[in-house]
Amino acid sequence: MNTNQTKGAKLKAQTYPQALRLSPFALCLLLTACTGNLKDTDLENAFIDKMVSTHHFDAAKLHELFQSVEIKDDILKRISSPAEGLPWYKYRKIFMTDARIDGGVKFWRENEAALTAVEKQTGVPAQIIVAIIGVETFYGQKTGNYRVIDALSTLAFAYPPRSQFFSGELENYLLLCRDEQLNPLAATGSYAGAMGIPQFMPGSFRSYAVDFDNDGHRDIWHNPADAIASVANYFVKHQWQTGQAVAIPVTVTGDRYKSALSSGLKPDLRVDGLESLNLKIARSLPLNTKVKLLAIEQPQGDEFWAGLDNFYVITRYNHSPLYAMAVYQLSQSILNKKGAFP
Repeated sequence: MNTNQTKGAKLKAQTYPQALRLSPFALCLLLTACTGNLKDTDLENAFIDKMVSTHHFDAAKLHELFQSVEIKDDILKRISSPAEGLPWYKYRKIFMTDARIDGGVKFWRENEAALTAVEKQTGVPAQIIVAIIGVETFYGQKTGNYRVIDALSTLAFAYPPRSQFFSGELENYLLLCRDEQLNPLAATGSYAGAMGIPQFMPGSFRSYAVDFDNDGHRDIWHNPADAIASVANYFVKHQWQTGQAVAIPVTVTGDRYKSALSSGLKPDLRVDGLESLNLKIARSLPLNTKVKLLAIEQPQGDEFWAGLDNFYVITRYNHSPLYAMAVYQLSQSILNKKGAFP
């Protein structure tokens, strides 16, 4: 997921560590290639002070905890070159594969009861939930092998461009570990600190994770039903419109459309204004519906789509139109494949 934007060890019934192995931080201070800076110990100390004053953590335990944290140079390299920087026709090939489509059908069949119940309760289509999980972790098979605390600390204390955001996620991570009685050194995830089957950032976990089976744990690491319900809840809280389309192809004539291309992802163009721009949408919509004109790069030129409110909601999971388009197209392929082979 959502680095907001824009992945596990068994976590239940673990407690905050009383004794931690020391790992000399001097070994980590050499990892400076991407930022040119050493780990900012002033930032770390300020962070600990905040956790103590605001959330009543024990200062000595936090200092001991962070002695076991490692700053990872490869995380700094990866955060600087995300896949969303690729053109669409290359990005699409990562996710639109037979293996991922077939895996989606298999995941759907194995979790049909939960998906059916969640779709009925929330209005979020099963195929969208399955596709999110497919894009994020290949249906729980690739959840990431970085310790979450290492990932978040690296980006909070050694990556100035996003230090504020990741400091907030590190704060949320320690709070969720305390609330859920988890060992903060145990959880693994993506290089950006996203966790579990749906790749929730810690802040998203605290806000949107759901205990679907009412066992007292919001287990997005090992419980597909909790993960499924959590993804749906995320979309509901971001105003998913039940029954609305996600994206519709658009035919372009001439170049008047260029005035409608703009930054941002929120729908900003009324359907009744498309004709004056020589744009023709592939299916009828109410004239007052707002869409976002999207131009996605193909080898022979741009391909055009109208993104609706639900397309925008998918971008709240990962702030990239390429991500949202991959989720949408994968969802349709999974739905078609499952329907063809019930």
